[in-house]
Amino acid sequence: MLINCVAYQDGRKMADVEVEDISDYIARGDCFVWVALRDGDAAELAKMQEEFGLHDLSIEDACRGHQRPKIEEYGDSLFAVVKTVEQHGDELVVGEVDIFVGPNYVLSNRQHSARDFLGVRARAEREPHLLKQGPAFVLYALMDAVVDRYFPIVDEMETELERIEDSIFNETAKRANVARLYALKRKAMTLRHAVAPLLDAIGKLHGGRVPAVCAGTQEYFRDVHDHLHRINASLDTIRDTIATAIQVHLSMVAIDDGEVNKRLAAWAAIFAVMTAFAGIWGMNFKFMPELDSRYGYPAALGLMATVCAYLYRRFRRAGWL
Repeated sequence: MLINCVAYQDGRKMADVEVEDISDYIARGDCFVWVALRDGDAAELAKMQEEFGLHDLSIEDACRGHQRPKIEEYGDSLFAVVKTVEQHGDELVVGEVDIFVGPNYVLSNRQHSARDFLGVRARAEREPHLLKQGPAFVLYALMDAVVDRYFPIVDEMETELERIEDSIFNETAKRANVARLYALKRKAMTLRHAVAPLLDAIGKLHGGRVPAVCAGTQEYFRDVHDHLHRINASLDTIRDTIATAIQVHLSMVAIDDGEVNKRLAAWAAIFAVMTAFAGIWGMNFKFMPELDSRYGYPAALGLMATVCAYLYRRFRRAGWL
């Protein structure tokens, strides 16, 4: 679906453009065209390819979707894939923005994303001194908007992790905490799959040899790179903290199991003594003197009780009972 198709000259809106007239404006050379699509299908992308002269491989990737974040160079044009990540309830929904950039055009195709980029266009139009830098600034503005939307998700993940850490020693919430930790780990991995490849790819747009279309905007892409680096570092910290929390939980389970085993071992030792005495006196040998004693039976019971009481007291003092 076509959202906007506008021509800009010297950083200011020149005119709304019909799709069929895009190639005419591109041919002028004194302006650039910014087109925005949402969930563009193969037919729409084929029409855009015809108007913009886009490379076959970039169109193939855009039609197929579900691409890894990347930036590819085709002659004097770029094809960028950026992942959108949105919080819907307790789940993260991953979408995609495919961006085609040339010397005098920008084409973006937003897929599987509920949030639009109308604010990006409005911001760019309010800053004509920046927009006059051309398609490269639009590419920066779109990428910056996507990356900025990662920060609230990271903040929410850090807050959730703090809540889990506060309740990790709660005996009644152990199983729930483990489930929350694994859900949080899955979210961190989802966001990392969007951030890490883009962090590597965007290095092509600042420092060293950069594509000609981005030659004058390297500092802007360096800023996006810094934001991605911060997010990636935060995700590494979150993952390490989750791993530590899981290890703490497992250690607590092992400690609890050890306490149970000590109690069982202590009671088993007490009953083993009783069993030993009962086994000896239960053999009924003819010449065992205690068999003829009038007080042999109560004395045996008393001895057994005394030994068991002594063992119970020792285990109690040792903390086993």
